[in-house]
Amino acid sequence: IACNNQPKQNDTVASKNETTTTPASDNQKVAYVEIDSIMSQYTYWKDVTKIIKAKEANIQRTLAGKQKAIQAAAANFQQNVQANKYTQVQAQQIQASIQKQAQDADALQQRLGAEYQNEVAKYNKALSDSVHNYLKEYNKDKKFAIILAKSGDNILYADPAYNITDDVIKGMNQAYKGMKK
Repeated sequence: IACNNQPKQNDTVASKNETTTTPASDNQKVAYVEIDSIMSQYTYWKDVTKIIKAKEANIQRTLAGKQKAIQAAAANFQQNVQANKYTQVQAQQIQASIQKQAQDADALQQRLGAEYQNEVAKYNKALSDSVHNYLKEYNKDKKFAIILAKSGDNILYADPAYNITDDVIKGMNQAYKGMKK
């Protein structure tokens, strides 16, 4: 009798487990957004890209100017040393000054690089927040159970019918345009 009851209990447990792992309904849809398209078509990100590129170019100009000045000072120093225009003490002081300028330039490069990275991180976070906040509004009717981010090959196959990228970009651009006014 115990043997007959055992399999029946296992069958019942298996049935209960199957029902808990099955989706509640077929109405739950999944959608996806192509991140590369957002980054190339979202007006906010286009504006940010211009700002970032301008800042990077400014940093490069600043550092190149410092490097050029240091190289010119070092070349001038070498010429004057060869022409015996300095005493040994003067030469040591000038050489120390040039080395200090080089160290200051290195420190400036480190500081500007860190500031640049922080600014890029801030803009990336703002982009991410913007996408998440817009998708919450976009999906307030709970039309989709899940909205995935498609970037590169992280999704191996997706039916284009579930691609909501164009709608999202259009809505985000409208929202951004409204914020700029």
